[in-house]
Amino acid sequence: MTEPVTVQDSALTPAARARRGKAARARVRRSEQALLGPGSARQDPVRILAEESAARVQELLPIRYGRMLQSPFHFYRGAAAVMAADLGAGPHTGLTAQLCGDAHVMNFGLFASPERSLVFDVNDFDETYPGPFEWDVKRLAASLAVAGRENGFSARERAAAVLEAVSAYRLRMRRFADMRVLDIWYARDDVHDLRAIAAEGGRRVLRRTDHVIGKALSRDHIQACAKLARRVDGRLRIVADPPLVVPLADLLGESAGTDQDTRVHGLLDDYAATLSPECRQLLARFRVVDVARKVVGVGSVGTRCWIVLLVGRDEGDPLLLQAKEAGPSVLADHVAAVPYDNEGRRVVAGQRLMQAAGDIFLGWQRATGLDGRSRDFYVRQLLDWKGSFPADAVRPEGLRLLARACGSSLARAHARSGDPIAVTAYLGTGDAFDRALADFAEAYADRNQRDYDALVEAARTGRVPSADG
Repeated sequence: MTEPVTVQDSALTPAARARRGKAARARVRRSEQALLGPGSARQDPVRILAEESAARVQELLPIRYGRMLQSPFHFYRGAAAVMAADLGAGPHTGLTAQLCGDAHVMNFGLFASPERSLVFDVNDFDETYPGPFEWDVKRLAASLAVAGRENGFSARERAAAVLEAVSAYRLRMRRFADMRVLDIWYARDDVHDLRAIAAEGGRRVLRRTDHVIGKALSRDHIQACAKLARRVDGRLRIVADPPLVVPLADLLGESAGTDQDTRVHGLLDDYAATLSPECRQLLARFRVVDVARKVVGVGSVGTRCWIVLLVGRDEGDPLLLQAKEAGPSVLADHVAAVPYDNEGRRVVAGQRLMQAAGDIFLGWQRATGLDGRSRDFYVRQLLDWKGSFPADAVRPEGLRLLARACGSSLARAHARSGDPIAVTAYLGTGDAFDRALADFAEAYADRNQRDYDALVEAARTGRVPSADG
């Protein structure tokens, strides 16, 4: 199957592409990007979440709602479908790029490149889909306003963070508009770039950044295995921590044994075929020894997620893979359809388009679940130098600088598949777009608060199940 292409027509001259970008202002003026969208005709946010939850593991839904109820920021992180419906109901530029689909500030972070360097990039692609570039920027901007409120920041401090992110996006996209295609593709952000930004915040921000970097470097497959597995009856097994981690043997119950061995050994056969030949041969050096269901994230809770423990030379040579269920993107109903034969493949293709460096074990498969139903999954390493910055636990200067790093990184991700010349022409040389998104972010934070309050009421009345996260 040929992967869908989102980049603009390469036959157009730079001047024609710039005209196309300016023409998009007729569809949506930059000042109109401040508008919130549907009002009284807006869909019920609780109903959107309930419909999204229908295909999930029902016993895990109380955990999902419990995590979303922790705060308005946690709600925002789990409500990508709600914002997608809001954005999809209004006008847009039509300037398409491969979108993250859930580009909130906590979905940017550190991870290892195949060359074993630490890079900063978008790191969540469950909702990736081609769409109008501004939707990702708005998702990021509003997340900063919501996180700022969580931290007790003033309106001025919140606006400063949003303006920093959007300005960084606009200015870096302008630089990409003047670059050669291959130079854009090879661009990446590493820890040196991140530390340079952090240094502007003084010693405190730099120390905090170095702490996150150091923590990320310690979070590899060896550390993950020590945390998640132990020897049981002489064999390495994943430790049960129900309902968050449940070994496959426990889920199978009395039918474990031969049934488990059959499921475990055949689990990765189709997935291996999606890897490059050299990575397929590397994977063949490992053998599967255990599998467990794991609860992950906030918005992802209830999707079927498996962790797969493999060993190479011996039990001191572990590898942990995560096979996560991939359903349709929350953006799919709001933009032109993209023909993918597997939702896991959609996630993998989007990640490879947006990230400057990717996991060598990234692939996809279709597998039959315990209920006999066939579902799509994408597979990656569970931990490989992963690190993130807690946006809801920083000072104003820290959030502002993190916002700059995220905005700049998002521009690079969009420039790889979209048209930086057209986007730059739309954005212009001034800050009209920046100011519009600062207004949008505050207005959406108000809406997010109301939606959160609606979920609180739904949990109180029993409309949705909830439990402590």
